[in-house]
Amino acid sequence: MIDQKILMELFVAFGVALASTAALLALRRVGLRALGKLAHRTESGLDDLALAAIRLPSLLWAQAFGLYIGLAMVPSMPRKTEQLVDGGLVILLIVSITLAAGRFLSAAITLYADRLHLEITVTGLTTALVRGVVYLCGALVLLNTLGISVTPILTALGVGGLAVALALRDSLANLFAGIHILIEKPLRVGDYVKLESGQEGYVADIGWRTTRIRMLPNNMIVVPNAKLAESIVTNYYLPDKRMSLLIPVSVDYESDPSWVERVLLEEAARATDEVPGLLAEPAPFVRFIPGFGESSLDFTLIVQVREFVDQYLVQHELRKRIFARFQKEGIEIPFPQRVVHMRAETVQGYRLP
Repeated sequence: MIDQKILMELFVAFGVALASTAALLALRRVGLRALGKLAHRTESGLDDLALAAIRLPSLLWAQAFGLYIGLAMVPSMPRKTEQLVDGGLVILLIVSITLAAGRFLSAAITLYADRLHLEITVTGLTTALVRGVVYLCGALVLLNTLGISVTPILTALGVGGLAVALALRDSLANLFAGIHILIEKPLRVGDYVKLESGQEGYVADIGWRTTRIRMLPNNMIVVPNAKLAESIVTNYYLPDKRMSLLIPVSVDYESDPSWVERVLLEEAARATDEVPGLLAEPAPFVRFIPGFGESSLDFTLIVQVREFVDQYLVQHELRKRIFARFQKEGIEIPFPQRVVHMRAETVQGYRLP
Protein backbone atom coordinates (compact mmCIF):
# COMPACT_ATOMS: atom_id res chain seq x y z
CA MET A 1 0.00 0.00 0.00
CA ILE A 2 1.21 3.48 -0.87
CA ASP A 3 1.43 5.83 2.05
CA GLN A 4 -1.42 8.35 2.00
CA LYS A 5 1.03 11.15 2.72
CA ILE A 6 3.23 10.28 -0.25
CA LEU A 7 0.17 9.87 -2.45
CA MET A 8 -1.08 13.30 -1.42
CA GLU A 9 2.35 14.83 -2.07
CA LEU A 10 2.46 13.29 -5.54
CA PHE A 11 -1.02 14.56 -6.30
CA VAL A 12 -0.08 18.06 -5.18
CA ALA A 13 3.20 17.87 -7.14
CA PHE A 14 1.33 16.80 -10.28
CA GLY A 15 -1.06 19.73 -9.96
CA VAL A 16 1.76 22.19 -9.30
CA ALA A 17 3.70 20.81 -12.30
CA LEU A 18 0.72 21.27 -14.59
CA ALA A 19 0.04 24.76 -13.33
CA SER A 20 3.71 25.75 -13.53
CA THR A 21 4.07 24.34 -17.03
CA ALA A 22 0.95 26.17 -18.21
CA ALA A 23 2.18 29.42 -16.68
CA LEU A 24 5.64 29.02 -18.20
CA LEU A 25 4.18 28.19 -21.63
CA ALA A 26 2.00 31.30 -21.47
CA LEU A 27 4.99 33.37 -20.40
CA ARG A 28 7.01 31.84 -23.24
CA ARG A 29 4.35 32.75 -25.79
CA VAL A 30 4.10 36.33 -24.57
CA GLY A 31 7.88 36.68 -24.42
CA LEU A 32 8.44 35.29 -27.92
CA ARG A 33 5.75 37.57 -29.33
CA ALA A 34 7.30 40.63 -27.67
CA LEU A 35 10.79 39.69 -28.79
CA GLY A 36 9.48 39.09 -32.31
CA LYS A 37 8.07 42.60 -32.49
CA LEU A 38 11.38 44.02 -31.31
CA ALA A 39 13.28 41.90 -33.83
CA HIS A 40 11.18 43.18 -36.74
CA ARG A 41 12.15 46.74 -35.84
CA THR A 42 15.86 46.07 -36.17
CA GLU A 43 17.80 45.78 -39.40
CA SER A 44 19.96 42.91 -38.19
CA GLY A 45 18.80 39.40 -38.94
CA LEU A 46 20.64 37.80 -36.01
CA ASP A 47 17.77 38.42 -33.60
CA ASP A 48 15.34 36.74 -35.98
CA LEU A 49 17.66 33.75 -36.28
CA ALA A 50 18.04 33.56 -32.50
CA LEU A 51 14.27 33.55 -32.03
CA ALA A 52 13.85 30.83 -34.64
CA ALA A 53 16.59 28.78 -32.97
CA ILE A 54 15.11 28.90 -29.45
CA ARG A 55 11.46 28.52 -30.44
CA LEU A 56 11.40 24.72 -30.12
CA PRO A 57 13.96 24.38 -27.26
CA SER A 58 12.07 26.98 -25.19
CA LEU A 59 9.04 24.69 -25.32
CA LEU A 60 11.12 21.91 -23.77
CA TRP A 61 12.58 24.32 -21.22
CA ALA A 62 9.13 25.37 -20.04
CA GLN A 63 8.02 21.78 -19.63
CA ALA A 64 11.24 20.81 -17.85
CA PHE A 65 11.10 23.69 -15.38
CA GLY A 66 7.41 23.05 -14.75
CA LEU A 67 8.21 19.42 -13.92
CA TYR A 68 11.09 20.48 -11.71
CA ILE A 69 8.89 22.90 -9.74
CA GLY A 70 6.27 20.20 -9.28
CA LEU A 71 8.78 17.61 -8.04
CA ALA A 72 10.20 20.15 -5.61
CA MET A 73 6.84 19.98 -3.83
CA VAL A 74 7.57 16.38 -2.79
CA PRO A 75 9.76 16.73 0.33
CA SER A 76 9.82 13.00 1.00
CA MET A 77 11.24 12.10 -2.42
CA PRO A 78 14.14 9.64 -2.15
CA ARG A 79 17.56 11.15 -2.65
CA LYS A 80 18.40 8.77 -5.50
CA THR A 81 15.21 9.63 -7.37
CA GLU A 82 15.88 13.32 -6.89
CA GLN A 83 19.37 12.92 -8.34
CA LEU A 84 18.00 11.05 -11.35
CA VAL A 85 15.45 13.80 -12.00
CA ASP A 86 18.07 16.53 -11.66
CA GLY A 87 20.42 14.66 -13.98
CA GLY A 88 17.68 14.19 -16.57
CA LEU A 89 16.84 17.89 -16.50
CA VAL A 90 20.51 18.81 -16.91
CA ILE A 91 20.84 16.46 -19.89
CA LEU A 92 17.71 17.94 -21.44
CA LEU A 93 19.02 21.48 -21.04
CA ILE A 94 22.48 20.70 -22.46
CA VAL A 95 21.05 18.82 -25.47
CA SER A 96 18.45 21.51 -26.25
CA ILE A 97 20.97 24.36 -25.90
CA THR A 98 23.43 22.51 -28.13
CA LEU A 99 20.80 21.95 -30.82
CA ALA A 100 19.71 25.59 -30.64
CA ALA A 101 23.32 26.82 -30.85
CA GLY A 102 24.09 24.61 -33.86
CA ARG A 103 20.97 25.74 -35.68
CA PHE A 104 21.66 29.41 -34.91
CA LEU A 105 25.33 29.38 -35.97
CA SER A 106 24.70 27.51 -39.23
CA ALA A 107 21.87 29.90 -40.16
CA ALA A 108 23.94 32.95 -39.18
CA ILE A 109 26.89 31.85 -41.31
CA THR A 110 24.58 31.23 -44.27
CA LEU A 111 22.97 34.67 -43.85
CA TYR A 112 26.16 36.67 -43.28
CA ALA A 113 28.56 34.78 -45.54
CA ASP A 114 29.11 37.80 -47.82
CA ARG A 115 29.65 40.20 -44.93
CA LEU A 116 32.07 37.88 -43.18
CA HIS A 117 34.14 37.45 -46.39
CA LEU A 118 34.58 33.75 -45.71
CA GLU A 119 37.19 31.94 -47.77
CA ILE A 120 35.00 28.83 -47.83
CA THR A 121 31.77 28.88 -49.82
CA VAL A 122 28.72 28.35 -47.63
CA THR A 123 27.06 25.11 -48.72
CA GLY A 124 25.35 22.17 -47.11
CA LEU A 125 28.78 20.79 -46.22
CA THR A 126 29.74 24.04 -44.48
CA THR A 127 26.63 24.12 -42.31
CA ALA A 128 27.04 20.41 -41.56
CA LEU A 129 30.63 21.01 -40.38
CA VAL A 130 29.53 23.94 -38.18
CA ARG A 131 26.77 21.89 -36.60
CA GLY A 132 29.12 18.95 -36.17
CA VAL A 133 31.62 21.07 -34.24
CA VAL A 134 28.87 22.51 -32.01
CA TYR A 135 27.39 19.07 -31.38
CA LEU A 136 30.82 17.69 -30.53
CA CYS A 137 31.40 20.46 -27.99
CA GLY A 138 27.96 19.82 -26.52
CA ALA A 139 28.70 16.11 -26.25
CA LEU A 140 31.96 16.80 -24.41
CA VAL A 141 30.18 19.16 -22.00
CA LEU A 142 27.49 16.55 -21.41
CA LEU A 143 30.02 13.81 -20.70
CA ASN A 144 31.92 16.06 -18.34
CA THR A 145 28.69 16.97 -16.53
CA LEU A 146 27.81 13.32 -16.10
CA GLY A 147 31.26 12.67 -14.64
CA ILE A 148 32.41 10.50 -17.54
CA SER A 149 36.09 10.82 -18.37
CA VAL A 150 36.73 11.77 -21.98
CA THR A 151 40.29 10.39 -22.10
CA PRO A 152 39.34 6.68 -22.34
CA ILE A 153 36.82 7.51 -25.04
CA LEU A 154 39.42 9.38 -27.07
CA THR A 155 41.83 6.49 -26.61
CA ALA A 156 39.23 4.02 -27.82
CA LEU A 157 38.45 6.22 -30.80
CA GLY A 158 42.14 6.41 -31.66
CA VAL A 159 42.52 2.65 -31.55
CA GLY A 160 39.39 2.04 -33.57
CA GLY A 161 40.00 4.93 -35.94
CA LEU A 162 41.84 2.77 -38.48
CA ALA A 163 39.04 0.21 -38.62
CA VAL A 164 36.42 2.95 -38.98
CA ALA A 165 38.47 4.65 -41.70
CA LEU A 166 38.70 1.42 -43.67
CA ALA A 167 35.00 0.71 -43.27
CA LEU A 168 34.00 4.25 -44.29
CA ARG A 169 36.70 4.72 -46.90
CA ASP A 170 34.37 5.86 -49.68
CA SER A 171 32.37 8.17 -47.40
CA LEU A 172 35.54 9.75 -46.00
CA ALA A 173 36.93 10.18 -49.50
CA ASN A 174 33.79 12.06 -50.53
CA LEU A 175 33.90 14.15 -47.34
CA PHE A 176 37.49 15.28 -47.80
CA ALA A 177 36.93 15.82 -51.52
CA GLY A 178 34.02 18.10 -50.63
CA ILE A 179 36.22 20.03 -48.20
CA HIS A 180 38.88 20.30 -50.91
CA ILE A 181 36.29 21.70 -53.35
CA LEU A 182 35.13 24.26 -50.78
CA ILE A 183 38.67 25.44 -50.03
CA GLU A 184 40.06 25.51 -53.58
CA LYS A 185 36.71 26.69 -55.03
CA PRO A 186 36.98 25.32 -58.60
CA LEU A 187 33.20 25.57 -58.54
CA ARG A 188 30.75 27.33 -56.25
CA VAL A 189 27.05 27.17 -55.54
CA GLY A 190 25.27 28.98 -58.38
CA ASP A 191 28.03 28.44 -60.96
CA TYR A 192 27.17 27.01 -64.36
CA VAL A 193 29.46 24.04 -65.03
CA LYS A 194 29.92 21.31 -67.59
CA LEU A 195 31.15 17.89 -66.52
CA GLU A 196 33.64 15.75 -68.37
CA SER A 197 30.79 13.33 -69.16
CA GLY A 198 28.88 16.09 -70.97
CA GLN A 199 26.17 17.00 -68.46
CA GLU A 200 25.91 20.65 -67.56
CA GLY A 201 23.89 22.86 -65.25
CA TYR A 202 23.90 25.06 -62.15
CA VAL A 203 25.62 23.90 -58.96
CA ALA A 204 22.74 23.62 -56.48
CA ASP A 205 24.63 22.44 -53.40
CA ILE A 206 27.90 20.87 -52.27
CA GLY A 207 27.13 18.36 -49.53
CA TRP A 208 29.35 16.19 -47.35
CA ARG A 209 29.01 13.25 -49.76
CA THR A 210 27.69 14.51 -53.11
CA THR A 211 27.39 17.64 -55.22
CA ARG A 212 24.03 18.39 -56.82
CA ILE A 213 23.86 20.04 -60.25
CA ARG A 214 20.54 21.29 -61.63
CA MET A 215 20.33 20.93 -65.40
CA LEU A 216 18.45 23.39 -67.63
CA PRO A 217 15.51 20.92 -68.08
CA ASN A 218 15.22 21.15 -64.24
CA ASN A 219 16.67 17.70 -63.63
CA MET A 220 19.18 17.09 -60.86
CA ILE A 221 22.57 15.42 -61.33
CA VAL A 222 24.03 13.89 -58.16
CA VAL A 223 27.81 13.47 -58.41
CA PRO A 224 29.99 11.95 -55.64
CA ASN A 225 32.51 14.53 -54.46
CA ALA A 226 35.46 12.18 -54.98
CA LYS A 227 34.59 11.65 -58.65
CA LEU A 228 33.93 15.35 -59.16
CA ALA A 229 37.31 16.27 -57.69
CA GLU A 230 39.06 13.89 -60.11
CA SER A 231 37.16 14.84 -63.28
CA ILE A 232 37.65 17.71 -65.72
CA VAL A 233 35.03 20.40 -65.10
CA THR A 234 34.40 23.49 -67.22
CA ASN A 235 33.19 26.39 -65.08
CA TYR A 236 31.48 29.02 -67.23
CA TYR A 237 31.40 31.48 -64.31
CA LEU A 238 35.17 31.61 -63.77
CA PRO A 239 36.99 33.88 -63.90
CA ASP A 240 33.91 35.92 -64.90
CA LYS A 241 30.31 35.27 -65.92
CA ARG A 242 30.76 37.29 -69.11
CA MET A 243 31.73 35.15 -72.10
CA SER A 244 32.30 35.43 -75.83
CA LEU A 245 29.76 34.07 -78.28
CA LEU A 246 30.88 33.10 -81.80
CA ILE A 247 28.21 33.05 -84.49
CA PRO A 248 29.29 31.66 -87.90
CA VAL A 249 27.82 33.39 -90.96
CA SER A 250 28.23 32.26 -94.57
CA VAL A 251 27.53 34.34 -97.70
CA ASP A 252 27.76 33.92 -101.45
CA TYR A 253 31.14 34.28 -103.19
CA GLU A 254 29.82 37.28 -105.11
CA SER A 255 29.28 39.25 -101.87
CA ASP A 256 31.58 42.11 -100.87
CA PRO A 257 33.39 41.06 -97.64
CA SER A 258 33.63 44.65 -96.39
CA TRP A 259 29.92 45.21 -96.90
CA VAL A 260 29.07 41.92 -95.16
CA GLU A 261 31.24 42.91 -92.21
CA ARG A 262 29.55 46.31 -91.97
CA VAL A 263 26.06 44.77 -92.05
CA LEU A 264 26.91 42.27 -89.32
CA LEU A 265 28.36 44.97 -87.07
CA GLU A 266 25.37 47.26 -87.57
CA GLU A 267 22.89 44.53 -86.66
CA ALA A 268 24.92 43.45 -83.64
CA ALA A 269 25.27 47.03 -82.39
CA ARG A 270 21.55 47.67 -82.84
CA ALA A 271 20.68 44.47 -80.97
CA THR A 272 22.73 45.39 -77.88
CA ASP A 273 20.02 47.83 -76.81
CA GLU A 274 17.14 45.45 -77.49
CA VAL A 275 18.23 41.88 -76.75
CA PRO A 276 18.54 40.93 -73.04
CA GLY A 277 21.93 39.46 -72.16
CA LEU A 278 23.80 40.96 -75.16
CA LEU A 279 26.53 43.35 -73.98
CA ALA A 280 27.59 46.53 -75.76
CA GLU A 281 31.04 46.42 -74.15
CA PRO A 282 33.34 44.94 -75.30
CA ALA A 283 32.03 45.94 -78.70
CA PRO A 284 31.05 43.23 -81.24
CA PHE A 285 33.52 42.54 -84.06
CA VAL A 286 33.72 40.38 -87.17
CA ARG A 287 36.52 38.21 -88.49
CA PHE A 288 36.80 36.72 -91.98
CA ILE A 289 37.34 33.30 -90.43
CA PRO A 290 37.26 30.39 -91.36
CA GLY A 291 37.49 32.20 -94.70
CA PHE A 292 37.05 30.49 -98.04
CA GLY A 293 34.62 27.60 -97.87
CA GLU A 294 33.71 25.10 -100.55
CA SER A 295 30.73 27.17 -101.71
CA SER A 296 30.69 30.23 -99.44
CA LEU A 297 32.63 33.00 -97.77
CA ASP A 298 32.64 32.19 -94.06
CA PHE A 299 32.66 34.91 -91.40
CA THR A 300 32.48 34.79 -87.60
CA LEU A 301 30.56 37.39 -85.60
CA ILE A 302 31.94 37.68 -82.04
CA VAL A 303 29.77 39.28 -79.34
CA GLN A 304 29.80 39.29 -75.56
CA VAL A 305 26.93 37.88 -73.48
CA ARG A 306 26.24 38.43 -69.79
CA GLU A 307 26.40 34.74 -68.85
CA PHE A 308 26.28 31.27 -70.37
CA VAL A 309 22.52 30.79 -70.65
CA ASP A 310 22.05 34.17 -72.34
CA GLN A 311 23.70 32.85 -75.49
CA TYR A 312 20.56 30.96 -76.59
CA LEU A 313 18.29 34.02 -76.80
CA VAL A 314 21.12 36.13 -78.24
CA GLN A 315 21.81 33.62 -81.03
CA HIS A 316 18.09 33.35 -81.78
CA GLU A 317 17.57 37.09 -82.11
CA LEU A 318 20.81 37.86 -83.97
CA ARG A 319 20.25 35.16 -86.57
CA LYS A 320 16.74 36.43 -87.26
CA ARG A 321 17.98 40.00 -87.62
CA ILE A 322 20.93 39.03 -89.82
CA PHE A 323 18.73 36.90 -92.09
CA ALA A 324 16.20 39.71 -92.52
CA ARG A 325 18.95 42.26 -93.21
CA PHE A 326 20.66 40.00 -95.75
CA GLN A 327 17.37 39.65 -97.62
CA LYS A 328 16.94 43.41 -97.58
CA GLU A 329 20.50 44.05 -98.80
CA GLY A 330 20.40 41.29 -101.43
CA ILE A 331 23.17 39.27 -99.76
CA GLU A 332 22.65 35.59 -100.50
CA ILE A 333 23.26 32.76 -98.07
CA PRO A 334 24.43 29.88 -100.28
CA PHE A 335 23.73 26.20 -99.94
CA PRO A 336 26.36 23.52 -100.70
CA GLN A 337 26.85 22.85 -104.41
CA ARG A 338 28.88 20.18 -106.18
CA VAL A 339 29.73 19.75 -109.85
CA VAL A 340 29.73 16.11 -110.94
CA HIS A 341 31.45 15.17 -114.23
CA MET A 342 30.21 11.95 -115.90
CA ARG A 343 32.67 10.03 -118.06
CA ALA A 344 31.50 7.58 -120.69
CA GLU A 345 32.50 3.97 -119.96
CA THR A 346 31.87 0.63 -121.60
CA VAL A 347 30.47 -2.10 -119.36
CA GLN A 348 30.12 -5.65 -120.85
CA GLY A 349 29.87 -4.35 -124.37
CA TYR A 350 27.37 -1.61 -123.62
CA ARG A 351 28.36 2.04 -123.79
CA LEU A 352 27.02 4.12 -120.92
CA PRO A 353 25.61 7.51 -121.90
